[in-house]
Amino acid sequence: MELLRLGAVGEERPYVRDADGTVYDLTSVTADIDGAFLSSDGIARARAALEAGSLPVVDAAGLRVGAPIARPAAVVCIGQNYAAHAAESGAEPPAQPIVFFKHPNTVVGPHDEVLVPRGSTKTDWEVELAVVIGKTARYVESDEEALACIAGYTVSNDVSERAFQLEVSGGQWSKGKCCETFNPLGPALVPADEIGDPQNLALKSFVNGEPRQDSNTRDMIFSVAALIRDLSQYMTLDPGDIVNTGTPEGVALSGRFPYLSPGDIVECEIEGLGRQKQTLGKA
Repeated sequence: MELLRLGAVGEERPYVRDADGTVYDLTSVTADIDGAFLSSDGIARARAALEAGSLPVVDAAGLRVGAPIARPAAVVCIGQNYAAHAAESGAEPPAQPIVFFKHPNTVVGPHDEVLVPRGSTKTDWEVELAVVIGKTARYVESDEEALACIAGYTVSNDVSERAFQLEVSGGQWSKGKCCETFNPLGPALVPADEIGDPQNLALKSFVNGEPRQDSNTRDMIFSVAALIRDLSQYMTLDPGDIVNTGTPEGVALSGRFPYLSPGDIVECEIEGLGRQKQTLGKA
């Protein structure tokens, strides 16, 4: 089962897709897929309605795919969480998780246009496993408790402008992370219990059809559970919040590939979570 939000920007509606690819209207269960839905056993209610056969089938062909979570209150990100990526960035593997934020309005649909910011010379791609919080995470004490706070997973592209991030940042990364359209998300929210072990998922990215990143979440320095447990000691994570868990090696920052320009096409995929594709445009 996958949860989807389909429709024009600002007019997305909730849907669910079953294992054979059939799409069903979910509006009889919820008005949207958001924190309120997740915190009220929404995934279980959607699954029950699907199994009961009470949802109408829809033809989703031609409908825009929106971000699978509406209006996240927070997008929390982890930097340099793969050892090889830390190395290509010229840094030692961190002893503690590096935390930064993206403005929630950076979140767009998985196939929406990504805008190269004005004055940009170093726009970069970053495929990441995104965690969607389903239960309040506050002072979590164990990995098991941390995993129980996760509603599901989706694909994220943590688009970054490296000059803004590193050269004119004043010591923080936000200038290079918060440009409009800088967080394509989706295509779907896949419930955590349908993914199993989040530490064994292949993730890849491509630019103009050429391979860039090719790794596995087992190479994370800090596991998904460890990240949620650690973050909960310093902030309260609410249902609907997004946690981007870091990117593997193979980005333009490495010096091995050119940065992105208008007209380029970026694709990101994660095993079991689907694939997203964006064309770069001008801000």
